[in-house]
Amino acid sequence: MAPLPVSRNQTARVTFILLGFSEYQDLQVPLFLVFLTIYTITVLGNLGMITIIRLSPKLHTPMYFFLSHLSFVDFCYSSDITPKLLENLLVEDRSFSVAGCITQFFFLCTCAVTETFMLAAMAYDRFVAVCNPLLYTVAMSPKLCVLLVAACYSWGLACAFICIYFVSTLYFCGTKLIYNFVCEYSAIASVSCSDPHISQVILSSFATFNEVGSLVIVFTSYVFIFVTVMRMPSTAGRYKAFSTCASHLTAITIFHGPILFLYCVPSDKSSWLLIEIASVFYTVVIPMLNPVIYSLRNKDVKQAARRLINSQLSCHKS
Repeated sequence: MAPLPVSRNQTARVTFILLGFSEYQDLQVPLFLVFLTIYTITVLGNLGMITIIRLSPKLHTPMYFFLSHLSFVDFCYSSDITPKLLENLLVEDRSFSVAGCITQFFFLCTCAVTETFMLAAMAYDRFVAVCNPLLYTVAMSPKLCVLLVAACYSWGLACAFICIYFVSTLYFCGTKLIYNFVCEYSAIASVSCSDPHISQVILSSFATFNEVGSLVIVFTSYVFIFVTVMRMPSTAGRYKAFSTCASHLTAITIFHGPILFLYCVPSDKSSWLLIEIASVFYTVVIPMLNPVIYSLRNKDVKQAARRLINSQLSCHKS
């Protein structure tokens, strides 16, 4: 006998339960403190980075313009995921409404796609800076920078709306257990009472396009950068060129690494722990690491931060 179709009224009465980290009952408080510390550093680091860039005229360059928007996306990324994770570590009721889960997924998708192409735009910026330094100011005009950032946000929102459309075609019934701490698409689709195969294929194609497309831009940019740097006669010039790209390369590696890892891990019950760990890294840890990477390895940012702190201290003393 064929299963009865599930109505949209049933979907309205569905409750999701996020089971991420619920298996570690004795570690709920320590995990809460760890994630609260990470989230605090993330908020202070990214908002601090935006403030330093905005208030320091020396940092009003294309590279730092992109970096300020990367910090904003990281702040939104973490704020979409971590508060609910912190709540679930403290309360026994881990239920999450369908509307709340889909809303979280919408912002997760928007931020993930936006950051993916923001890093690609930053790779293009480094390509122009290293390969065409004399034309850098003209080539990376304020208008082009704004257009590139707007394109990243627009494509992120477009992908999120496409994802939400296909999620809205799924039906859900009863109480569903999600073996993760975040509402990402594969977790939502796995508890659907309807066949998610078509939507999974389409959205997997979009995800693959975004990942491959952004990495092609990054790889192509850095191939030209490498060739240009190796042709430089001065060792000091090579070191300086590579050092300007080091922070960005580190950010790309830690962002795309977990995502590519998730592509290789099968979405079955035996892999839930690996998926959970990788999800923690790219949704919670990476937004904290980016401002740390760019501030610790960047002399201009550290100098700008010191000037702002000193100016604030002198104002208070006077």
